[in-house]
Amino acid sequence: MAELRHSSSLGSRASSSPMKRDGDSSPLVPDSRPVGHDDDDDGGGGGRHSSRDRDRPLWSHVHSLCPPHFPDDPRVSPHSSRISVFLLLVVALVGLISIFSIVHRLNAPYLCRKDGIVLHCPRVKESPSLWENPYSATTSWKPCAERRDGGISNVPPENETNGYIFIYAEGGLNQQRIAICNAVAVAKILHATLILPVLKQDQIWKDQTKFEDIFDVDHFIDYLKDDVRIVRDIPEWFTDKSELLTSIRRTVKNIPKYAPAQFYIDNVLPRIKEKKIMSLKPFVDRLGYDNVPPEINRLRCRVNYHALKFLPEIEEMSNLLASRMRNRTGSQNPYMALHLRFEKGMVGLSFCDFVGTREEKAKMAEYRKKEWPRRYKNGSHLWQLALQKRKEGRCPLEPGEVAVILRAMGYPKETQIYVASGQVYGGQNRLAPLRNMFPNLVTKEELTTKEELDGFRKHVTSLAALDFLVCLKSDVFVMTHGGNFAKLIIGARRYMGHRLKSIKPDKGLMSKSFGDPYMGWATFVEDVVVTHQTRTGLPEETFPNYDIWENPLTPCMCRA
Repeated sequence: MAELRHSSSLGSRASSSPMKRDGDSSPLVPDSRPVGHDDDDDGGGGGRHSSRDRDRPLWSHVHSLCPPHFPDDPRVSPHSSRISVFLLLVVALVGLISIFSIVHRLNAPYLCRKDGIVLHCPRVKESPSLWENPYSATTSWKPCAERRDGGISNVPPENETNGYIFIYAEGGLNQQRIAICNAVAVAKILHATLILPVLKQDQIWKDQTKFEDIFDVDHFIDYLKDDVRIVRDIPEWFTDKSELLTSIRRTVKNIPKYAPAQFYIDNVLPRIKEKKIMSLKPFVDRLGYDNVPPEINRLRCRVNYHALKFLPEIEEMSNLLASRMRNRTGSQNPYMALHLRFEKGMVGLSFCDFVGTREEKAKMAEYRKKEWPRRYKNGSHLWQLALQKRKEGRCPLEPGEVAVILRAMGYPKETQIYVASGQVYGGQNRLAPLRNMFPNLVTKEELTTKEELDGFRKHVTSLAALDFLVCLKSDVFVMTHGGNFAKLIIGARRYMGHRLKSIKPDKGLMSKSFGDPYMGWATFVEDVVVTHQTRTGLPEETFPNYDIWENPLTPCMCRA
């Protein structure tokens, strides 16, 4: 791993750093060392000495090994003199090696030492704020998206509706969730009736889940009855349902990304009034944030945090999983949820370079060429692109990198970690550094019996819903890459009052630290801690195009 100092060449490359930063006083100490073991006890190539011996000057050791040489003493032969000089040189050489080894350990630039597939990183004193969001008590924001301010929340009579809109919610569970929230908002903007969205089968997930297989439909319709009229199916008077799904005449296309509310009023509303029922597609990120009325943004939050509820059986299983995480040690303990986005599809789509065998890299190149031929081209430009993306923090963190960051933050080996992830690219070998540093790492499959999960396996989206809820309930949530799952979790935890800690690593800064061969552990720890003091899910100032799913501060939250 070019960026991580736990590559296989770590041992052979270690040397005293000529560019050692001031203040790097903490040596590299593997976890396996016994408590109280002093760095000076290990002389590397030299012998082991007691503290008393170390305090003695070098000449004391020389005299203890070699008898004093008195040139005037006739009993001392030239042969004995040569032996004494030889022993003196040997002792001096051993001493120099010992001193060099000690100095090297004090200035070791590498973060961790690799022993086979096991990473040994220095221990960090556990901070009392590891399991709580610092400064959360000082925030005065509370959720208020359930509040309806009248006016825009008035639903027109049924006979005055402008028409019906129908959408396919594409992608994975969380992309579908955002599409549903946007569909309700668009229906409100157009004073139209929304047909219950259809969850479209995704080419990656290969799932045929229906809305009612995941969400509580009755609660959804009833909760929003004062905002938007929602019907379960296409009206009976519209006989040709297949036309709605396939006909160009019944479809509004070419809706720009992050379109303003006015675009829908000018371009979509006339067609709905004319045809009475229209399909909108594609419908991913087709409504902006800064160019719609605040009441519409508040309505989207109302849908997301209040109207969209998972089925009771999903909620119950997620509560069971969270309870098992907190009681794995036989007593109550906090747990961390880690969204590890390092599946083959994510690695391929990122077009970042990761450490691997030559065969692994060749297979990934073929995979990228097949899946994204336009972006791949001939592959010659990808190396420079990969370096630039890593510097900008746009590459997924590898499991080993996550492990080193968490250890630097102070999380001990005993930390209970719930992993929400698909199949990790590279399998157990790639996951090994993280699992070895944090052995109490489990997935939902390891927390449950086969029989308990069988009822959820028929819908991939149901399994994703379990991961979503267990992460939402965790004491600490850590994301490793962007995406709808992570930003919806962080946004929901913010909306719940910013009390729960959500760590969003600064991947750009971390890539620089991992790529610095002269950074000592103490400096690295300081950089990690200082950098992430304000990246824990506290309120953030919004800026243009900052989506409300990750930061619902305004207008979905109010000052207490």
